[in-house]
Amino acid sequence: MLTVLDVVRGEADALVRALADLPADAWERPTRCTPWLVRDVVGHLVTTVSRLPGMVAGETPSRADTTAAGYYRADERFGPDSDAERVESARGRAASASPGALTEELAGACREAIEGCAGQPAGRIVRTRHGDAMLLTDFLTTRVVELALHGLDIADAAGRPPWITAAATDHLVRLLFPDTSPKLALLRLASGRGAAPGLTFG
Repeated sequence: MLTVLDVVRGEADALVRALADLPADAWERPTRCTPWLVRDVVGHLVTTVSRLPGMVAGETPSRADTTAAGYYRADERFGPDSDAERVESARGRAASASPGALTEELAGACREAIEGCAGQPAGRIVRTRHGDAMLLTDFLTTRVVELALHGLDIADAAGRPPWITAAATDHLVRLLFPDTSPKLALLRLASGRGAAPGLTFG
């Protein structure tokens, strides 16, 4: 059975391969993540993945207080100031780098993150930059969110078929539909019959 680290590794590999195959003009196309271009989204991904080694090397909180879904709660982390910092940080990282250099930077960040997480004990808790105490496995799930969903943003902007892996798709569907059959939940939504009673999305 795949671990969440396996899912991260597979999705990172798929993304890096796809980026290496993009023509230069695709890197300058706008994405749905306004005002980011494709290159800016990649810059953002480098930043989000690069945080992992420092977190693993840091303190181990005594207990977790945030889940993977809870990490994305609507509070100051997605407020105007935080969003502005996130936008400019990504644009700054991507501004002067070539597509090849950005792809290599992302590949290196992913390798370092995966190597740092490999061998960590079950139940390892880490502290996020927002101050959350999370199971490492839950935080790795948020990196699947970043790699997979921003991968879709890049693919759509570049006019390419999505390269999201089956493992990442399954992992994120389980995150979104934790309290019911994912296939049944998707059938309800697609057919206009709403979510199952009591279904929550964190």
